[in-house]
Amino acid sequence: MNYRWRIRAVVLLFLLVTASAFDYKDALSKSLLYFEAQRSGRLPYNQRVTWRSHSGLIDGLQQGVDLVGGYYDAGDHVKFGLPMAFTITLLSWSVMEYGEQIAAAGEYGHALEAIKWGTDYFIKAHAEREVLWVEVGDGDTDHYCWQRSEDMTTSRKAYKIDSEHPGSDVAGETAAAMAAAAVVFRRENPRYAEILLRHARELFEFADGRRGRYDGSVREARRYYPSWSGFEDELLWAALWMHKATGREEYVDYVVEKAEEFGGTGWAMTEFSWDVKFAGVQILASKLLVEGNLSKKQRGVLEQYRSKAEHYICSCLNKNNGSNVHRTPGGMLFVREWNNMQYVANAAFLLSVYSDHLSKAGQQLHCPNGILTIDDLRGEAKAQVDYLLGSNPLGISYLVGYGPKYPTKVHHRGASIVSYKRSKGFIGCMQGYYNWYARPDPNPNIIIGALVGGPDSKDRFKDDRMNYMQTEACTYNTAPLVGVFAKLHQHIQEVSNSTTTFSS
Repeated sequence: MNYRWRIRAVVLLFLLVTASAFDYKDALSKSLLYFEAQRSGRLPYNQRVTWRSHSGLIDGLQQGVDLVGGYYDAGDHVKFGLPMAFTITLLSWSVMEYGEQIAAAGEYGHALEAIKWGTDYFIKAHAEREVLWVEVGDGDTDHYCWQRSEDMTTSRKAYKIDSEHPGSDVAGETAAAMAAAAVVFRRENPRYAEILLRHARELFEFADGRRGRYDGSVREARRYYPSWSGFEDELLWAALWMHKATGREEYVDYVVEKAEEFGGTGWAMTEFSWDVKFAGVQILASKLLVEGNLSKKQRGVLEQYRSKAEHYICSCLNKNNGSNVHRTPGGMLFVREWNNMQYVANAAFLLSVYSDHLSKAGQQLHCPNGILTIDDLRGEAKAQVDYLLGSNPLGISYLVGYGPKYPTKVHHRGASIVSYKRSKGFIGCMQGYYNWYARPDPNPNIIIGALVGGPDSKDRFKDDRMNYMQTEACTYNTAPLVGVFAKLHQHIQEVSNSTTTFSS
């Protein structure tokens, strides 16, 4: 009898230890706080990041349009429409896939607030049917200054696309964000969801009807968020989200008809980002295969999308013939030196989503170099998340504010300067550089939940705010983690419950 109880105890200990050493619920809560730190505009009464205050209150005034609100993308104060829209699309997708898990962790309301802060801004930015304001502020002048957002003296000029100056990529991504958010709000706020869907329809028609890259129309965006992949991936992406929001077959037909022309069934990708969305397109298209009422032609083309989606998944687990995502010695997926953590977070999310798709379809994944199970995909997603939370050679969490050791000199203007709430004295453009940027001390404000750019290809990381390639964080880094953290927290709860039942 004692022997049997010892075996039970060992198994119980093994299950608890292998489940995780990380508190994913805490990581989830912190990740949603980050979006409050990035808010532009008049902050609400329930603002939880108290070192921030109102900012950008005259945005759009020069152009005669209200552009107050939205998010600063990273450590500066420009509002770039393309990455902001991608952030909202990913947040909405996270809620769609893992809303129950987010709610169980007590964070559903905060997730909706994070989404709505973005979509409220996009409603303002979509001022006319074929007009979309896509940038506020100028990256060049903004980067000359190191100031708090509350003290901004840099240009707040706004830039737009219209019928004569197209931007199918940013209009398409904004349509995707509005459509995805409409799905999220349909139950909670149906009237708001209808407003979002109307804007999404108009933006998709604008994006498709007036084709062109936005960085050809808004030259100020070229140095910061150029559309290297073109606009075709955004048009396919937007069409898929329009189908999700409306159920209309015309959007499936669009994705099928444009599959070859737009590269949806041609590009085999090993990355997914704010610019290159083909892997996300291919995974969304693959998920349609479990739906009924597909024509033979639709099913055939969607199978081609599925093949390319699985190329991405196989590449993340080193199961392709030579075309795999590089790994660091510590096991982190590595795409490129600048802000690599965005690719890690996105991969973890897509692996998680596709594992759920395979589970629903009752399938395994047949890669060129072997078969992958659902547990393989989920295990890799968890491994990448665990790496960024501290299971890495340096033992550092790249999610700021999580765990005992994390970056303290994040490349972020507001975090690196004394809070406006504590010291309202004006800090000038160059004064910030002289007095705050080069300080060797940790930032006075902790930007909780920010996922910094992270280590290099050898797992090396230098915590220095001048090292912006590694210590700057972006909204689209953290966005996909919201869903993954919630799913992993649920998994830990299930393991804990099963081991409690087993021990009794």
